[in-house]
Amino acid sequence: MSVSISPLSTSDLEIRRLVYDGFIERSTCPSRGEVAQGVGVSETEVVNSFRRLAEAHVLVLQPGSGEVLMANPFSAVPTAFRVEADERGWWANCIWDGLGVVAMISKNAVIHTSCADCGEAIVLEVKGLSLGQVDALVHFAVPAAHWWEDIVFT
Repeated sequence: MSVSISPLSTSDLEIRRLVYDGFIERSTCPSRGEVAQGVGVSETEVVNSFRRLAEAHVLVLQPGSGEVLMANPFSAVPTAFRVEADERGWWANCIWDGLGVVAMISKNAVIHTSCADCGEAIVLEVKGLSLGQVDALVHFAVPAAHWWEDIVFT
């Protein structure tokens, strides 16, 4: 299956940078309005850019509002995966993304989650980008080749 994706413009790349910077620096995703102001373009241009970035699998948009839901590995909404470092915190979409958040912030961190089977709390410590001793198993219910068929579920 071949998918045609519109090429990303310089403005798209700047908008992507502002979204990720918002997550990294403020632990939250900037709104379309904040992005428009930060880049100096109209909100309509941001909406169109968000759509292109979503088509390119860079962002996942909220169905109703078109605001950012996910900028992998970050989640704009609370999830079962919380990454904490230096008294700050970020939401991740899954454990894989939790480790991705740690890599992106480049800090020692702790990931809080729970066992999907029994509900027991799980705390993973990452120091120097190395995962500490873990007595847990990661299970991916959907093969990676199919993640984007329903990335929110995955």
